[in-house]
Parts: sequence; C-alpha cells; structure tokens
Amino acid sequence: MLKNEQRHQHKDYIELSIKNDEDEPPDHEETDEKNQQTEALLTKEESQNYQENGSSSSSSDTFLYYEETDKKEEPNENSLAIQAFPSLIISMIGLILAGDLMDEFQSSDVFLKTPELFILLPILLNLKGNLEMNLAARFSTSSNLGELDYGTTRRSLILGNLSLLQVQSLVAGAIAGLASFALGLITRPGSNYPSYYEMMFMTASAMVSASFSAAILGIFMCALIVLCRKLNIDPDNIACPMASSTGDIVTLVLLAVCASLLQHQMETILSTAIVVGMLAMIPLFSIIVWRNKHVKDLLFAGWTPIILAMVISSLAGILLEEYVEEYKGIALLTPVLIGLAGNLGSIYASRISTCLHAETKESYKTVEYTLLIMNLPVQAIYMFIIWIFGLGRLQYNFWFFITYFIVSMLSAWISLTIGKFMTIVFWKMGYDPDNYVIPYLTACIDVVGTILLVVTFSVLTSTGATDMSVSAAP
Repeated sequence: MLKNEQRHQHKDYIELSIKNDEDEPPDHEETDEKNQQTEALLTKEESQNYQENGSSSSSSDTFLYYEETDKKEEPNENSLAIQAFPSLIISMIGLILAGDLMDEFQSSDVFLKTPELFILLPILLNLKGNLEMNLAARFSTSSNLGELDYGTTRRSLILGNLSLLQVQSLVAGAIAGLASFALGLITRPGSNYPSYYEMMFMTASAMVSASFSAAILGIFMCALIVLCRKLNIDPDNIACPMASSTGDIVTLVLLAVCASLLQHQMETILSTAIVVGMLAMIPLFSIIVWRNKHVKDLLFAGWTPIILAMVISSLAGILLEEYVEEYKGIALLTPVLIGLAGNLGSIYASRISTCLHAETKESYKTVEYTLLIMNLPVQAIYMFIIWIFGLGRLQYNFWFFITYFIVSMLSAWISLTIGKFMTIVFWKMGYDPDNYVIPYLTACIDVVGTILLVVTFSVLTSTGATDMSVSAAP
C-alpha cells in the first residue's frame, strides 16, 4: 500500500494540470520531474523580476497562487443529513422487506426440505454484505480522491473492483455452503439426504447466488458512486447503507431461486458440475485482478476480517436462536436495530477513511452528533410502521417505546465509537480502513445489539413493565 505522503505529496500539480476525461493521472515519478522543472522555472523568474523591478512582486503573486491551491477542501457537514437521511430510510425499508422475505422463505418447501438453508442464510448474508460494503467504502474513497474523473482510470477501477468482487464472492459462497453443511451435520445427524450430494447442493446454491448477486450489486454500486461524483454528492454518505439494504434482498431472492431449481436435481451430478464450473472461474477473475494495478494488492488482503467477522456474527446468531422462542418481537426488531446502527457506523468510518486518504480534516464531533441524531427519526418511522401494521404481536406501550429508543441510541453510539476508533487504529497500523473496518464493525454491532435487546426484553418482562414473553397475550 502506498504511503499517504507518497500518494499526495504533489497534489498541487495535479490540481493545476488540465484534466482530460480520457487520460490517466500522471505517475508520481513524472510528477516529481515536472514539479522540479516548475520550481526551477519559478526560481529563475523570481531572480529576473527582482533584478528588473527591484522587487519580488511577481514571485509573491505566484507564491500566493500556489499557497491557495495548497488549501485542502474540508468536507461539508451541512450536506450530511440531507444526503444520508434518504439512504437510511431506504435501508430501513430494505431491512423490513428482507425480514418479510425471510419469513416467507422459512415456510416454503425448499427450506422445509433442506433445513441447512436456515443456517446458510445468515452466514451468506454476512459474508456478502461485508464484501459489498467494503466495495462501497473503497470506491467512495476513489471517487472523493478524484480518481474517477479520468476515463481510463475509471474504467480500470470499475473492471478491477468488479473482478475482485467476483473472486471474493465465489470464495465466500464456497465457505458459506461448506460451513452451513458442516453445522447441519452437527445439529441434524442422520439426514435422509446423501451427504455428498447435499453438500454439493448447498455449495452450488451459495456460490451461484453469491456470484450473480455480486455482479448485480457491484454494477449498481459502481454506477451509483460514479453518478454521485457527477452530481457532486459525497458517496460516503449513501453508498454503504444502499449496499447493505439492497444486498440482503437480492441475495435472498437469488438463493431461494437457485435452491428451488437445484433441489429437484439434488441426487444428480448437476450441483457438482456447477461447483466445478464456479471454482474454475476464480483463477480467471484472479488473473484480471492481478493484472490491474489499482486492485492488485487487494487480491490477498482483507480476507482475515471477513472470515473473523463471520465467526463473530455467528455468536449473535446463536444468541438470537436461543431467545427467539422466548421473547416475541426479537426476530422482527433485531435486523433493523443492528442494521441501522451498523449503517451509521459504516458511514462514519467511510468518511474518516476518505479524509485520511485525502489529508483533509473531518469535524468528528459534528459528524458523530449528526449521525446519532439522525437515528431518532429513522427509528421513529420504523416504530410507526410496525405499530400501524401490528407486526410482531407486540404490546406497544410507553415503556416499550422508551426502552427501544434507548437501546437503539446506545447501539448507534457504540457503532459510531467503534467505527471511529477502528478506522484511526488501522490507518496508524498501515492498513487501509476501507478493507478492514466494516466487517469487524458490523460483526461487533450484531453481537452488542442482540445482547442489548435481549437484556431489555428480559428487564421489561421481569419488572412487569411490559410482558415480552411469547406466551403473553398481544
């Protein structure tokens, strides 16, 4: 990874040069040589002006001009709420739709005949979500650094990132399929299906849905961020929530379709052939990534946080499964609670990472308080939706609403704190936060948010404020 100083030490020259949409930005060595020539020319002109006019007014004017270009543009916090609020609302709606789809799929034949799909869902969604949010953060940084302003560089970045996303998604799909099958053997010994064919069925379903989902969402995210650059909108404010909300829905639908089509051919070699074909695509996309100078280093980077995040999130899944039958509303409230908190933290981390790359200043407290306050109206809209439609069979009273808002604000504050801390720490350690922070952040919020909600429901029930137990009457 290029050091920050090496990457931006000649920013003045790039800003003063004439940009051609079809040209690449100048290389660092070329920029060094031209800057040296410019400095020598300025020194010569300064000497001549002094000899001819007895003063250095021309040099002073030139110095002031360059001094002005050296000022770094600070991010505008006033536009944060305007740009981020709609994306958070869309994210919230997407989380609700994803929850409804999950409820529908749980009663479908394909899920009832293959219970391992229930194990596969959270693993696959977690892995895929982290990959797409990493892409959103990474591409947003490229946009804010001006790298998308050059036609050749823009095309190279898009092709490289989409190819990298395919490699990561295919590997993640294989891991999710094998992991869910292994967990299924532990929790459901004596399965009626042949183990080998069921393993291939799970792996093929996961890899196909992950690959197609990556293609759809990758193209969508790249197009969205390029459009944001054209419209002078900061993609850091909207990209991560959009990737999170749309990713779950698309992956859910594709997994259900793939599993339904392949289940009828489970005891044939069709799933095996699909797995072999998908595995063969990994080296092909890897070659494309390896030959792309913009994303080459990312081929072997960032895998550790993605895998560890899956393990951490599985703890939240175990906790959720333990209490979902004890307290009503847990399955309904948890995805939105942790999803919105994770999105707020991801926006914060993405903005800080961009500022670190671009060497601009971020008003941390202003951005943090703005994002924290934005959580209130979004959660209020969510509460209104589930109340008006009577979702979750919950007892809606003052204590329920006040405790939920306290938990949601606490989760959001923890997410923002973790996001800021991790971004700065990884940057100081020499790692690109765009590739490391978000997986750990979302995994931690999964566990923390689930624990807070379970504890809150337990306290409400034990104190008699609101009976949240499943046996209680609605």
